Amino acid sequence: MNAAAIVVAGGSGSRLGAPGGKQLATLLGEPVVSWALKALDAAPDIELLVVVCPADRVDSFADAAESLCLETPIRFASSGPTRQESVASGLTQVPCEFELIAIHDGARPLLRPETVGEAIALLAASPAADGVVVGHPSIDTVKFVDEGRITSTPERSTIWMAQTPQVFRASVLRAAMRSAEETGFVGTDDASVVGHFGGTVLMFEGPRDNIKITVAEDIALAEAVLAQRAGGP
Repeated sequence: MNAAAIVVAGGSGSRLGAPGGKQLATLLGEPVVSWALKALDAAPDIELLVVVCPADRVDSFADAAESLCLETPIRFASSGPTRQESVASGLTQVPCEFELIAIHDGARPLLRPETVGEAIALLAASPAADGVVVGHPSIDTVKFVDEGRITSTPERSTIWMAQTPQVFRASVLRAAMRSAEETGFVGTDDASVVGHFGGTVLMFEGPRDNIKITVAEDIALAEAVLAQRAGGP
C-alpha cells in the first residue's frame, strides 16, 4: 500500500527558547526536523513527504531538506494556528492516489525507519482497523488531579503514551478531518479525531526513545541517543 508522510513542524519552540521553532533547533549540527525527514526518507513504504511549517519559514525548511539530498519527493504546506488545522493543510498536498497517510511530529528526531515500516505493515494487515498509533505502555503510575488534589488512579496496564507516527487509511482520515471542521470538534491528536468519528485505531509498541523535543534538556538526551546509535562513546 502506497503511503505519504505529513511532517507537522509548526511549533513555536517557546519552551525550548528556539526563536526559529524547535524543529529548526540544532541537533548534532543539523536541524531537528532533518533527522525526522531522514528516517522517513529511509522508510521504503513512504513515497511522498509533506512538511507543514509556518509560511514565513518555508525557505528555511526547504534549505534544510535540500541539504539532505532526499530520494523521496517533498512538498510544503503552511501550518495553521492548531495542529489539527496544520494536518488539514498538509492533506491538501497529498494526492488522492495515496492509500495511507502517516503523520509525524517534526520535533521527534529519534524516529527509526523500521518503526514506520512496522506500523504501516500492521495497518495493512488489519483490514478492520482505520489507523495505527506508535506509542509505549506507561511505566509510571498515572493520577487524575483536580486543582492539586488526586481524585483517582486509573489502572496503569491500560495506559499507553501516544507518540508519532500515526498512520491512517487516507479516506478515513480525510473524512474525519472534514467532519471535525464541520462540527467544530478539536482532538488532542490525530487518532482522537479519527476515533471520535467512529474509526478503529490500534496501538503499536515502538521504541521508548522516540521522544519529542520540547525543552532544552531534550536536546542533550537526543544527542546522546544519536551518538550511541552511531557507535560513539
